[in-house]
Amino acid sequence: MIHHPEQGFVALISAIIISAILLLFAATMGITSFFSRFNALDAELKERSSATADACVDEALAQLAFDPLYTGGVYSLNSLDQCRIGKVKTVGSTVSFAVQATSSGSAVTNLKISANVNDLSVLSWQETTVF
Repeated sequence: MIHHPEQGFVALISAIIISAILLLFAATMGITSFFSRFNALDAELKERSSATADACVDEALAQLAFDPLYTGGVYSLNSLDQCRIGKVKTVGSTVSFAVQATSSGSAVTNLKISANVNDLSVLSWQETTVF
């Protein structure tokens, strides 16, 4: 039997390559799951800011029902969520205002609302990119 000094070299290189591929795969999966946590958090915060904006619209409509000269304001619903009601404008029989709700200082929902002055029924509800 002839003994070659390169014997086992192919097996060693194959083991190194397979180990590197498995390590790369494991690192990729770890990073993917790490970032998916942030995606889930962003989705939850956006949902919270949308719910805060809805509550803020209800607050503005309630304030307008009590005081037709209501001009808007800033409200903190809890330690994480805050909303701002922009200047209220009345033109004819339509009242309009903007709402900006923020959750945890990062997720923001901006709405432009138009309602009937007489019964405060919502005529237009639009999400916008700016307040």
